[in-house]
Amino acid sequence: MSLGPLMIDLRGTAIAADEREWLESPLVGGVILFSRNFADREQLTELVTELHAIRTPPLLVTVDHEGGRVQRFKDPFFRLPPFRALGRFYDEDPQAALKVAASFGWLMAAELRAVGIDMSFTPCVDRDLGLSEVIGDRALHSDARAVAALARRIVAGAKRAGMAATAKHFPTHAGARSDSHTDIAVDRRELTELDGDLLPYRELIRNGLPAVMIAHVSFPAVDETPASLSSWWIGTQLRAELGFTGAVITDDVSMAGAAAGGTVAGRAHRALAAGCDLVLLCNSPDEVPGVLEALDGYVNPSAALRLTRLHGRGGMTWDALHDSAEWRKAHAALAPLCARPALKLQG
Repeated sequence: MSLGPLMIDLRGTAIAADEREWLESPLVGGVILFSRNFADREQLTELVTELHAIRTPPLLVTVDHEGGRVQRFKDPFFRLPPFRALGRFYDEDPQAALKVAASFGWLMAAELRAVGIDMSFTPCVDRDLGLSEVIGDRALHSDARAVAALARRIVAGAKRAGMAATAKHFPTHAGARSDSHTDIAVDRRELTELDGDLLPYRELIRNGLPAVMIAHVSFPAVDETPASLSSWWIGTQLRAELGFTGAVITDDVSMAGAAAGGTVAGRAHRALAAGCDLVLLCNSPDEVPGVLEALDGYVNPSAALRLTRLHGRGGMTWDALHDSAEWRKAHAALAPLCARPALKLQG
């Protein structure tokens, strides 16, 4: 059984009967975990092991674990600083900051791999343009080259720990004031004005970026359709112009920013038709049966192969990881950034 085009979530710390039935469907390719799915490390490890045992090849088990205010698992996981702290350090000492960024990517991924998580949806490569509150301190920097340089090191660090990276939110959420979770998000810039936002993707793609998450943001000067539902953004720009060959994943299709696609099932259909490989559906369990019914018979062998390549590789046990010299070194490198007060980046 190959990995299907839908990723869903769970209601709690264990798999409910209806959730198990959904996860056994060939249309499902993975699970995204949230804070509500985490009680402690032992429970999380058992849950991930159980999820992986449901299917062959195993379902992808993922999480949003960026650091700062977007970190689903807390103690005993290291409390990662927000990306903005890396950007501020880069302004002080670029070379030292790049080394710390590599440690950031490695430590984040190594701890998640130690409990079996395949992938974290990170790094966020949206620039800080001072417009999008939902991005805010999740942005590495306002300067595109600084974002690209730091993101490359984060991705490399995660890869060394056995984890594939996902750059988000393509093409950018930086120029939209509205939060696409709760509202229609629009960026009115021309394509030529988006060069800086696309630069990190160009750099990461040249270095073999495994996955991209597509934003529910529309760019009416380019295409009225939200990027997540746009064959122009996915096929013409991302695939053809930028040469991306990895997996294309939507942001959560239950978000208000995807409303242009109609019903949730309709949004899933449109995203896949536009060229997405995996549709994320979160916090809407009542919608899952209808989406599965609407996608009945859907098969995309190329997409399934791209998704299979996102499985985590290797990894130490939790105790061995925390006893290692590399973990202690990474902890020491990141700890000073965690202690800094949150300040706004200057453009």
